[in-house]
Amino acid sequence: SFQTRCRRLKLKKLCASAMGYDYDLFVIGGGSGGLAASKRAAGYGKKVAVADFVKPSPAGTSWGLGGTCVNVGCIPKKLMHTSALMGEAQADAHGLGWETQASHDWQKMVSSVNNYIKSLNWGQKKDLKSKNVTYYNKFASFVDDHTLKLTDKDGNEEQVTAETILIATGGRPNLGGYEGAGECCISSDDIFWQKKAPGKTLVVGAAYISLECAGFLTGLGFDVTVMVRSILLRGFDQEIADKIGAFMEKSGTKFARGMVPTKFEKTEDGKVRVFTKDGEFGIYDTVLLAIGRTGCATWVNLENAGVTHDGSGKIPVDATEKTNKDNIYAIGDVVKGMLELTPVAIAAGQALADRLYGGSTKLMDYKLVPTTVFTPLEYGCIGYNEEEAFAKFGKENIIVYQSPIKPLHWATNPERGDSCYVKLICNKLEKEKVVGVHLLCPDAGEIIQGVAIAVRVGATKADFDDTIGIHPTVAEMITTVTQVKQEGQEMEALGGC
Repeated sequence: SFQTRCRRLKLKKLCASAMGYDYDLFVIGGGSGGLAASKRAAGYGKKVAVADFVKPSPAGTSWGLGGTCVNVGCIPKKLMHTSALMGEAQADAHGLGWETQASHDWQKMVSSVNNYIKSLNWGQKKDLKSKNVTYYNKFASFVDDHTLKLTDKDGNEEQVTAETILIATGGRPNLGGYEGAGECCISSDDIFWQKKAPGKTLVVGAAYISLECAGFLTGLGFDVTVMVRSILLRGFDQEIADKIGAFMEKSGTKFARGMVPTKFEKTEDGKVRVFTKDGEFGIYDTVLLAIGRTGCATWVNLENAGVTHDGSGKIPVDATEKTNKDNIYAIGDVVKGMLELTPVAIAAGQALADRLYGGSTKLMDYKLVPTTVFTPLEYGCIGYNEEEAFAKFGKENIIVYQSPIKPLHWATNPERGDSCYVKLICNKLEKEKVVGVHLLCPDAGEIIQGVAIAVRVGATKADFDDTIGIHPTVAEMITTVTQVKQEGQEMEALGGC
């Protein structure tokens, strides 16, 4: 009866109070942030456990320990991006004397990528064991604020208690609620594990996941169209976003702008018929929905623990990552308003463990976080974009330096042009302190990481100018850019070597 269950629950809590909890820290979610927090806490001698269980996607895809980044995010995305770049580089190699006629094998690439991911899954398990972190391949949900129910794939249940609980469940792709989406479409949860080549593909969405996937699929030789509701890369510098779109179009990606799908249907031969408000849009071998992600907070019965959430899968937290319950914390993509970046979740998890068990008072710093969008031309940035800088400091107090860039290894390929670009945004009220750097070029991610340190410590434009560049590199342009951006004026062409 209900009364009996209540008595049992009260007895369990009294016993836990008298005898101690099963764990000092229990982490729900085995992604980057949760694993980082668990291992750091265990390093302080605490008894720690992690529960991780992957619910298959609507298309049936599942994966191992490690979360989104390792399995269906950063790692496979970067590898497939790199594969596409290797194909595109053949044209550059031709100008430098190489004659190449290579072809691409989708199945071989996917197999190699998947095997590497599985090695990372195994490595994570070994790492948890070596650090004395208990791993449960079970789905965790709240019974109360100190008790969790763990359910395995066969439906077997057990309960554990913990003094402190960390929610690090991350998020999953949102299919938008379109008619037929679950039956007809895939998402980023599926594309990296799909053994069959995608063929003619429609990618729906305009954020970074959409453009990254569309970019590498085009680079691998597929017919790709991106369906865009409004602007590309909302929240990023829009001048850069437009340049990315132009480069992708020049490289063969098609864009269908100002529209959204209304429904999807399977054809008799297994393809997908796509509809918009104007009727049938086209038939595709694959439709990849990349229209956003939803936090998994609502999956774990937060109400049983009294944890507040926003109803859409996200949890509000304070500056210490604490929820409205004193013993329950949340980090990573499940947090409302959080930067959805793997290194951010890792740093937040480690900082939390340091505060809980290591005597630290240091809070996670979410300002000036560098990132890179791995489109065919990589976009690395840190700090404010132009629109944000104008709003924060006043347009009259901002000076923007810009320059086109042409990587030297593009010089003998006439089709490349001057598509690369650098922009430094400076605050004139602070001796032209650099408050934003935006870089569009090959290997932008490798470059912006170093630049981020300079921006974080408050370097000025003069500091950048006084730094000797390494010649001939793309990165040296950050130290030599002098052209001031003026409204209504065209950017000057490159000169010299």
